[in-house]
Amino acid sequence: MSPRLPLLSLLLFASAATLSAQASVPAPWDSVGKILQTSGTATGGYYRYGWPRRDITLRIGATTVAPALALGAWAGFSGEPTAATMMGDLVLTSDELKPVLAELATQRIDVMAIHNHVVGDPQIAYVHFHADGDARDLASRLDRVLARTKTPRPATASPPQPLSVDTALVFGTLGIRGRALGNIVQMSTVLVPGQVTMEGRVLNPALAYGTPINIQVLDQGRAVATGDFSIPAEKVGPVFRALTQNGIGATALHSHLIGEQPAVYYMHFWADGQLSDVLKGLRAALDAAR
Repeated sequence: MSPRLPLLSLLLFASAATLSAQASVPAPWDSVGKILQTSGTATGGYYRYGWPRRDITLRIGATTVAPALALGAWAGFSGEPTAATMMGDLVLTSDELKPVLAELATQRIDVMAIHNHVVGDPQIAYVHFHADGDARDLASRLDRVLARTKTPRPATASPPQPLSVDTALVFGTLGIRGRALGNIVQMSTVLVPGQVTMEGRVLNPALAYGTPINIQVLDQGRAVATGDFSIPAEKVGPVFRALTQNGIGATALHSHLIGEQPAVYYMHFWADGQLSDVLKGLRAALDAAR
């Protein structure tokens, strides 16, 4: 393990707490969740609402992907209730893509990106979106978009499951804390230093360019992992090399924003191997991003 782990842990503590230090949303933000038919959490300085696509069975090789690993549609709101920024990510099947894009245009919600995050069966499209305005109005417009999909709503929490992941190993190796349920661990940090602006507004780091890392532990110590490294241009090469040298495949490289300053790139990945090897590779990529 890198001797820089204690320092890295300190550097990541504030932003890594985005997933581990969550709280229920206060009024009036709870009304946004009621419109969107899901509960919300206060995390990373913004309010997050999610809809796992439990109706989709995604397979990558011989692995059936848990919805919490790679099929979580979500919307986040930062700012004030009357002057909010909404960003998020829709998880869509191929037959949902066209009607959803049409509805996004009708509802005046900007499309920031359309692409894949993972390579599996069925083919899934991820649509990133953005809009500014009154939070309740934004939620109502997004609700009309979600109605064009088969996304299960109202969204329900996953039933309690016994923890089957060595979280001390995961959090200790990566230097990031997060949350775990059953055999899934979800973490997030921020790897872009300083401020990022778009359309003259300072973006919330955790909302706009966080780096999520999700791990699903399988049988006999095997694990799969996915997520994306949100990084400045000069870190794209080092992170790609670190992933590749450790047997982790990059599955996409693109932007989730438009016209941001400085530019931020998003490198998605898929890892499959023994948990210790997967963690070693992810740690190398985190070190390269720093």
